[in-house]
Amino acid sequence: MNSPSEAAIQLPADLHRCCEQAVLMEASDIHLAPGRPPVFRVHGELKESTGMTIPEDAVAALLATVSAENLLSKLREQKNVDFSFETVIDGSLKRFRANVFYADEQIAACLRLVPCSIPEFEWSGFPKGLAVQLAALRDGLVILTGITGSGKTTTLAMIVNLINQRGGQRIITVEEPVEYRFPRAANSMVTQREVGIDVLSFSEGLRSGLRQDPDIILVGEIRDRETAQMALSAAETGHLVFTTLHTRDSKGAISRYSDLFPQDVQADLRMQLAMSLRAVISQRLLPDVTPGHKRHLALEILWNTPPISIAIRQGKLDSIDNYLLTRRDEGMLGFDESVRQLFEQGFISHEVAERNLRDPSRLSW
Repeated sequence: MNSPSEAAIQLPADLHRCCEQAVLMEASDIHLAPGRPPVFRVHGELKESTGMTIPEDAVAALLATVSAENLLSKLREQKNVDFSFETVIDGSLKRFRANVFYADEQIAACLRLVPCSIPEFEWSGFPKGLAVQLAALRDGLVILTGITGSGKTTTLAMIVNLINQRGGQRIITVEEPVEYRFPRAANSMVTQREVGIDVLSFSEGLRSGLRQDPDIILVGEIRDRETAQMALSAAETGHLVFTTLHTRDSKGAISRYSDLFPQDVQADLRMQLAMSLRAVISQRLLPDVTPGHKRHLALEILWNTPPISIAIRQGKLDSIDNYLLTRRDEGMLGFDESVRQLFEQGFISHEVAERNLRDPSRLSW
């Protein structure tokens, strides 16, 4: 594998200036559409660039720079394509995840700035104690859920890197695209496969990965029934599987997992999920009281205790909300409590707290 310096590409001049501005503004995402100024997402808020317009051929030029015909042909066939790239900005290596797509018959893109090294827990706000608990699991399925941009990939990378640094584990990842690169660690073996480049699909990466002597499996996202079934089967057969789903909360993740399957097999699927699921962690990033400052992580933590397992098997997911509220002694944490804590610590405003609470009256508890 090429070293980071060898893998870095020279961006077209317009895109290089755009990425420079994004780094300077501490933006998480760059939105590019031909004939329009770039739009940056800075700590959750959109900010339009001044004095810069994206030329019509700029995004196509990026594709050609990264991988020539490979990505261009995939874009023509599928109308969107995901990939990652590295470039040098102000003497420092920067990594981006890109989604390029057609809009109004033109090529547009969204670029996400990904740290070249896995962040520290203190920076992310994710409790290290919780990460240690998850990393210590011997087998089963752990689901990270939340909307796009809520930090799921970062959290997974931090947890899996704990396992990597501890050593003694064979770790495989299947991602689209590969974002964080895991550093080499003594007595640990990590291989990362990118969908579309190293493997055809998530499900195929899982299928072949089970023949590669894994202990830990990271599946970037559960998108279809086949991947969902294979992830469950891997968890049932003694592997620890980490994955993500795009849902707003833990209850939604369980429901979404079941809904990937036909109605006539959902009862059997819930039985499997009740046995193999270990935890669902849901995330939200809430804006700071000062506009433009770093956002704060709110969490919902659901452990698959015996009462939760029964609720999953019986399809009585509404009872989960009550367990999150009343079983703090078992490590449960609901979004309402997490949001309330952030408000009481002065990190978020009353308005933001109310907007993210199921029951706003809890602010006065």
